[in-house]
Amino acid sequence: MSQTVETLENFYKTPMGDAARAGALRRLHALWPHLEGRDVLGYGYSLPYLKSYKTGAHRTVYAMPSLQGVVRETSPRGNRSVLVSEAQLPFVPGVFDRVLVAHGLEETPKLAVLLRELWRVMKPEGRIVIIVANRSGLWARSDKTPFGAGRPFSRRQLSQALKAAGFVPVVRAGALYCPPINALCGKRTAGAFEKFGETVWPGFSGLVLVEALKRMYVSGEGRQRKKILRPQFGTGGVLGAAGKTHNAFEQRQDIRVIGR
Repeated sequence: MSQTVETLENFYKTPMGDAARAGALRRLHALWPHLEGRDVLGYGYSLPYLKSYKTGAHRTVYAMPSLQGVVRETSPRGNRSVLVSEAQLPFVPGVFDRVLVAHGLEETPKLAVLLRELWRVMKPEGRIVIIVANRSGLWARSDKTPFGAGRPFSRRQLSQALKAAGFVPVVRAGALYCPPINALCGKRTAGAFEKFGETVWPGFSGLVLVEALKRMYVSGEGRQRKKILRPQFGTGGVLGAAGKTHNAFEQRQDIRVIGR
């Protein structure tokens, strides 16, 4: 059963929710110090993270998948939240400078389709940050939190999924090292766990964050070989006796052409 917005709202009112938000925001604010002047899309349940920015974005839209439900979020300009189908986001191409995904990938049955849709609605050189449960961490094993539902990811798995959708991963990080127990998730305790975890066992964080770019040119991973052709100089004309065009070039050497 999918996590609902009511479940997620209630979770972020608990000490565990506070610890998850603080741990992820510590990393997110290092990547995105401000969003001023940006057009921002939050996919999934990103309210606890995007609301933390003191300097406002030019425009922020919260897109929530249909199985999860939607929370009403308004601004002086009108409604900012919308219920969406992950297979077809209701936005024209190239709209958003920044995209944040939280509680949006773990339970989707159409991961590749969703990532391509997010790629489509981003501007060239736009940046996306995805927050997911770490498959090696304790939080993915606990059914007391929303991070224990659905599919967890390793940093490598998430990076590969982003690459397959056309993104270029640039930063991978972990966050949330305290155990998923309310009594151990107070601010002082959770802060101590964060410092200890980042130093001693960084691979066992509760959350994984990956930042990636939308690049319009294609990476070299799909490079193909193509022949360079050299003109063949001779005494004969271009047209043969039968009036057919002859190939005036011959193969010379290989080059690498960037392609998908």
